[in-house]
Amino acid sequence: MPLDCGNRPRSFDASQMIHKGHPIEKGERRDTKEMTKKIKVLLSKLGLDVHNRGIITVAKMLRNAGMEVVYLGNALPEEIVSVAIQEDVDVVGVSSLGGAHLSLGSLLLKEAEDKGLKDRVAFLMGGVFAPSDGERLQEIGFDGVFLPGATSEQIVSGIKNLV
Repeated sequence: MPLDCGNRPRSFDASQMIHKGHPIEKGERRDTKEMTKKIKVLLSKLGLDVHNRGIITVAKMLRNAGMEVVYLGNALPEEIVSVAIQEDVDVVGVSSLGGAHLSLGSLLLKEAEDKGLKDRVAFLMGGVFAPSDGERLQEIGFDGVFLPGATSEQIVSGIKNLV
């Protein structure tokens, strides 16, 4: 039975959804840029690390670059992968400053692989850690690693190139 919402019609009438003068009715096309899908990025602090200033800055930077950003806050690998699946993201970016980037990063990628996410989503790591650890993160499967000093242009173009 249709829901009675006061004076609204009780049955659905599709003609009420189309309003006269809509560009599609006139045979016009939308700008192709408007029709392209925004890149959707999930950002999270990896583990219990509470140093979030950098990732919040990156979130704003990506939003200003036209990307859709889902900021999870602190999370463990299982939660990050679960939210990435629910949100149907293109990119998962995690940040670490607390020293658990190699161990938790490995667990994150294993969880993503187990859930079938690793082959269809780009995984990035950023934060403050030794450059040699950045190389190790790429060896274990991160698609991109951003060390301290990475510019907004490098991060944005890096994501666009991966997607």
